[in-house]
Amino acid sequence: MQDEVDISHSLLVEKAGKGNRFLGWIDLPLKTDETLISEIETDAKFIREKAEIVIVIGIGGSYLGSRAIIEALISPFSAFRDDTKNPVVIYAGHNLSQDYHAELLQLLDKKEYAIVVVSRSGTTTEPAIAFRLLKNHIEKKYGIEEAARRILAITDSSKGALKSLAVKNGYKIYVIPDGVAGQYSVLTPVGLLPVAIAGYDIRKLISGANEMRKACIETSSLADNPAACYAAIRNSLYRLGSQVEILVNYEPSLHYFTEWWKQLFGESDGKENEGLFPAGADFTTDLHSMGQYIQEGQRMLFETVIHVQKPKHLLSVPLDEADLDGINYLAGKTLHEVNHMAALATTLAHTSGEVPCLDILLPVLDEQSLGEMIYFFEFACGLSGYLTGINPFNQAGVEVYQNNLFALLGKPGFENETEALRERIDEE
Repeated sequence: MQDEVDISHSLLVEKAGKGNRFLGWIDLPLKTDETLISEIETDAKFIREKAEIVIVIGIGGSYLGSRAIIEALISPFSAFRDDTKNPVVIYAGHNLSQDYHAELLQLLDKKEYAIVVVSRSGTTTEPAIAFRLLKNHIEKKYGIEEAARRILAITDSSKGALKSLAVKNGYKIYVIPDGVAGQYSVLTPVGLLPVAIAGYDIRKLISGANEMRKACIETSSLADNPAACYAAIRNSLYRLGSQVEILVNYEPSLHYFTEWWKQLFGESDGKENEGLFPAGADFTTDLHSMGQYIQEGQRMLFETVIHVQKPKHLLSVPLDEADLDGINYLAGKTLHEVNHMAALATTLAHTSGEVPCLDILLPVLDEQSLGEMIYFFEFACGLSGYLTGINPFNQAGVEVYQNNLFALLGKPGFENETEALRERIDEE
């Protein structure tokens, strides 16, 4: 596929392909200047001093990128630890559950908190409802002036409902750069501000992304450009009949990274009745649920497996004299060794069952490697879309359900659609 990759790589790097007005993400790691980074760090410090909890309001790319990074770096038991002064970051506006948002408001009655609201337009239903609820709550709790100091808006540079509201109320505003679609926005303030508030090093994140950018931009060689190699492999498997790609991890902290990856490829690849279906699995947990299907179900899938080579902690299996569980043969081995052997055993099993397995190796799980992996997948996603022949930078399909929702809820201007949908519902 080298010749095809050469053409697609040129279209991407020279910004000459489909959807090229949404290629601002390509140079983000290089163009994120010191002024913006320092401003984010200053505001993050201010919020950390004020808040026990920070709510990030957004849906899709407006929250998944920051959540992927924070969840990958934070202790899974951080909410129960007293040795950190960083606020707990939680999320709203990514669902329409009444109970979820009601219980969130009950929690915030008793906690010091701040809000980061992310929306280019300010009118997307889920985050708009959440922000209205939380804006009402925070203003009642702190008063309008103090509430305004506790709300940061990340939105369009010049237009939109959230932009107008933020200017009117005096919220601190960060801009989502023009030419960056939501699924590619994690390296803008959309991702950087929540990550900095959580206490992580956004400079290392950007540095990692920039290192991977060099590898991706400078050559289209499948031997030297890892993103090009990945894009070529997944497209080859797609052409050979694979319909599903499963992103697998062996570290629970990468669960939300998988969710971000699913959104990136789902919104980018799924066009014109084309594209691999992006699925995710947490191993070894899901080997006891989905493992049977992967091993012996329809031969329509392949796995891309993320391995973290060096864990943060050291923990070995202890010796037990009674050995009733029969695992003394593991005594003295680290859990990382056992996990690694489980990954190898699974790969051997699945490949024998004719499931192709592709490995991605991370030396450690830190800001640098996450920055590299984010850019790796973004570049591969754009390249993969061009190899398929679609525009990987729009998401018109999402608007279908949104317009139906507007019509069913009686939004002004959708009267004709409301009537048509009501007739369709009655018929069905």
